[in-house]
Amino acid sequence: MKVIFLLAVTSFFTGCLAAEEISNRKFPSSFLWGTATAAYQVEGAWDEDGKGESMWDHWVHDDPSRVDDQKNGDVACDSYHKWREDIELLKELGVKLYRFSISWPRIHPTGYPDSYNQAGVDHYLEFIKALLEADITPLVTLYHWDLPQTLNEQGGWLNDSTAERFGEYARVAFEKFGPYVKLWATINEPKTTCTLGYGQGQMAPGLSDIAEGIYQCARVQLLAHATAYHIYHDEFASQGGKISLVIDSTYNEPLDPNSEADIEATEWEFEFNLGWYANPVYVGDWPQVMIERIGRRSEQEGYSKSRLPAWSAEEVEFVRGTHDYFGLNIYTALAVQGIDEPGFGGSASYYNDKGTSTSSRADWTKSVASWLVSYPYGMRGLLNYVWNHYTPGEIYVTENGWASEADISDQLRVDYLQGYLSNMLDAILEDGVQVSGYTTWSLMDNFEWARGYTQRFGIIQVDFESEERTRTFRDSATWYQRTARTYCLVEECIE
Repeated sequence: MKVIFLLAVTSFFTGCLAAEEISNRKFPSSFLWGTATAAYQVEGAWDEDGKGESMWDHWVHDDPSRVDDQKNGDVACDSYHKWREDIELLKELGVKLYRFSISWPRIHPTGYPDSYNQAGVDHYLEFIKALLEADITPLVTLYHWDLPQTLNEQGGWLNDSTAERFGEYARVAFEKFGPYVKLWATINEPKTTCTLGYGQGQMAPGLSDIAEGIYQCARVQLLAHATAYHIYHDEFASQGGKISLVIDSTYNEPLDPNSEADIEATEWEFEFNLGWYANPVYVGDWPQVMIERIGRRSEQEGYSKSRLPAWSAEEVEFVRGTHDYFGLNIYTALAVQGIDEPGFGGSASYYNDKGTSTSSRADWTKSVASWLVSYPYGMRGLLNYVWNHYTPGEIYVTENGWASEADISDQLRVDYLQGYLSNMLDAILEDGVQVSGYTTWSLMDNFEWARGYTQRFGIIQVDFESEERTRTFRDSATWYQRTARTYCLVEECIE
């Protein structure tokens, strides 16, 4: 593994040089261009038509100071009411793929099937049919962080029974929407939920168990994903769709490419982030480095057993192979450095378990989001990493985008998208990576979780001071419109 990774690292420099020029070749004609949103971030209508309270509703209402601008998603972009306008925007953009999420508490307000809400089902059914009439393929995410509050009060993603409730909800979605939906995503970015929601307390539900809860959360979400996957293939295979998990990852490279410690730490960074969720699904069980490091550190810390919960043999087989494609969210990159053990004081912590220190390079362009930098080669590098490590057969890049101010002029976003997409094209045409579609984040500005409305990810601007939530094309939307229609990243491409 280390030798293979070292070869990848040494080749990254030539990749960087190549990435400075934008490709003038065309994307394959079968490639699907799209955009993405999520229910809580855009819908609003938080308590209308029988919808139940989500854990995000509860968290931001209980203490508005948890959000930078003390705002919430009660109205957001008002897409629950303005969905027809949103479809017109998608048509104007010329995209053929739209990734959106269903709000679980709109379907099961309490998280239990006996709370079934027909109005919620009718809403999404009408929306999905309208997308198809507009020749736009829906990519439907079942869960994008808005857990029913009733389930949250019962332990949420720390409670094994939540996986069962998720399966019941997924079954309803497949039954009602499956005849019209051929691309499903089970859970979006489970790592973000577990690290920020259950480990660091920065997102709903606001728990701070960085030593154990973070790993139990991962286990339950993976079981929930696998439960939904098996329900789909056991009961609804005749619908002919595909279903998978959406995993986010940074592209990682050693701070010092000549340092063996940094090279090894870079692989650990991949395994503790991407591999944490991909390995159980694509290989089976947790990554070996996680098993070894967390087990050893747990013993040193006085625990009677590893803080990383062990899978039974039956659970390993239940989760393994539950994928029809790889859903990948990629935004940013990290330079990784190995640290001396025990690291950061040696307390029981996911971050100490990793044994790494991360940073950004000075020449990587910074966005208004502290965690997001532009390093276009990271797209090609990560696609190759996923393709070679997990052999998924097919990849959809389900999120990729840039944070900016509210201005219409957003050249940095254009530069970011152009650079990342050029490297994606190189991965497709030169490296043989099968990327079938791309949904940029985001169709429009939205409620950016704990950042509120202070960071804008939309290629379409939303005026949140207007009751109409007026939508306006940014420069990036105009650029993306041309790209989606021509399959070309520059003014003129070679055939």
